[in-house]
Amino acid sequence: MSPATHRTGWSHLPLRAAAFVALTCVAILGVSGWREWAAREAVLREAEAEMANVVRSLTQHAEDSLDLLDSGVVGVVSRLEMDGTAPVTIAKLRTLLEARKKAIERIHSLAIIDDQGNWLTSPGTIGSTLSDDAFFRYHQLSPKREPHVGRPVKSLLDGEWVVTLSRRFNKPDGSFGGVVLATISSKYLSHFYEQFEIGRNSSVSLTHGDGLMIARNPSNEAFVGRSVSDKPLFRDASLQRPSGAYHFKSPLDGAERVSFFKRSSRFPLLLLATVDKDELLAPWRAAAISRMLYVVALVMLIAVIGAVLVRQLQRGQSMAAALVEKEAHFRLLAEGSSDMVTRIGLDERLRYVSPSSVRVVGWRPNQLIGTPALAGINPEDLPAVQAIVDAMKRGEREEARLTYRNSHRQNGEVWLESTMRVTRKDNGRVDGVVAISRDISEHKKLETRLETLAIEDSLTGLANRRRFDERLKEEWARAYRDRSSLALLMIDVDHFKAYNDEYGHPAGDACLRLVAQIIAAETQRAGDLAARYGGEEFAMLLPSTDAAGCAQVGERILKAIREAGLVHGGNRAAGCVTASVGGATCRPALERTAGVSSLVEAADRALYAAKDAGRNRLMMSGELMNLMPKASGQ
Repeated sequence: MSPATHRTGWSHLPLRAAAFVALTCVAILGVSGWREWAAREAVLREAEAEMANVVRSLTQHAEDSLDLLDSGVVGVVSRLEMDGTAPVTIAKLRTLLEARKKAIERIHSLAIIDDQGNWLTSPGTIGSTLSDDAFFRYHQLSPKREPHVGRPVKSLLDGEWVVTLSRRFNKPDGSFGGVVLATISSKYLSHFYEQFEIGRNSSVSLTHGDGLMIARNPSNEAFVGRSVSDKPLFRDASLQRPSGAYHFKSPLDGAERVSFFKRSSRFPLLLLATVDKDELLAPWRAAAISRMLYVVALVMLIAVIGAVLVRQLQRGQSMAAALVEKEAHFRLLAEGSSDMVTRIGLDERLRYVSPSSVRVVGWRPNQLIGTPALAGINPEDLPAVQAIVDAMKRGEREEARLTYRNSHRQNGEVWLESTMRVTRKDNGRVDGVVAISRDISEHKKLETRLETLAIEDSLTGLANRRRFDERLKEEWARAYRDRSSLALLMIDVDHFKAYNDEYGHPAGDACLRLVAQIIAAETQRAGDLAARYGGEEFAMLLPSTDAAGCAQVGERILKAIREAGLVHGGNRAAGCVTASVGGATCRPALERTAGVSSLVEAADRALYAAKDAGRNRLMMSGELMNLMPKASGQ
């Protein structure tokens, strides 16, 4: 080697090697720092997830507690509206309420209050009146029948802070009859929260929707009844969402807090769980310092080795190439997807499987490579998947997304969503398919649950057919037990097809919504149910109603529909939208051979009789037993 070449080599290669070593050290420090920061964020996310689970559980507990109270309140309201507030009835209900209170720990008190605010069932408070209380005024002024959750107040019985749930009950004429009240003690909720250990300096608090504290653990007595409506959770627009993580500095001790909040979708409640961020991060901080010391030592070692490598150019270059290769390999692993990536050959066997297969289907890659790609698919879903794969192999489709059931090694069967794309050779010929699959089992479970909960007609807001059928069975059984009557009205909009043809489907939908509002306005009692039976046909279920009462409700509905004055040129007899109504009543206890369907059939026959008689009228069926022979003869 000539001196010139020697000088050139030593002027460039050592500089490049030194630069490489320096960059490597910086990269390691950067990657380590990023990993530690990611670990820190992971700790915070895990804490948020843990608190989210706690908050969801406690929110569900609060809702379940209120539902438990409401189930008892609904029963009392129904009994009061059927039997009135006679002393005998009140005495029976007082015994029932006392027994329920003793049986269920979370119930603090149950009481009935008349329309003047006087207690009917709490002898310990005779002489006191609740006519000025917020919940009483709410029911007195509002005809709404749903439960009302009030702000926390001090109980007149024992001075404890309680949260109230109340419902209005009506007199027979539909006017305000009074309130049924149930309460849960703040102390009970605070004690319940004690069993959730999420940190030494943690707290759990339940707040009313207007910012008044209902319960807190710890220090419940110091905080209950205090307003926190001036805090960001109630004032900051970005936090007015149903739920989410919330990081803030405590105004009490200046400590950073990590929290999760959730607003109940059913009641005016907000639940918040917090933990001290320093306490939460203390284990991570100690481990991070230890790991970073090792990284610094490693970087120093690399620097020393780099200095030696600068003197040994050839060896240094080889080591540099090895480091580049390792870095590339590390980057490939770091950028790997959490979804399962597979490559399927034209023989439909797996050529490549990513490590995520263990999480997605429970099998390691080396156990799957070479096996049939479609072997684990549910037999019911296999034909559809096979057809898509065949089309992609023929080049008829470039990509596809499909959902199917697939066997899992430990979990039996899971739902997978796969995105498939064709791969081609340089000459353009298809040589296989790449599939990216993820487990969507939880999403499928949520879809199933939402479908199960769907009980409302989306157009009119009334109960749908499924809900009607369920309630009809329930009310039939209740009428049988109580030896009471059960009435049913079937309502059909006259000439509705002609209305749709003349004014269009949007106007037809508006017409159905108007009729639904008129029918819903007649549900004056807790047990009444208005439903969309199908198309332009509606049904109204009236428990404890005789034929005369049923006819009165039907006539009011007919009159209200006519007075709405919705122009209908196709209804020549009236010139406006009208309806035909068929009504039927029965006493299940006296009609032992009849069933639920008999009442529907009787009302339906009466409806068709009203149509045959010229429409825009009400026809009442006779007693059910009188109709059954006619039905059998038809």
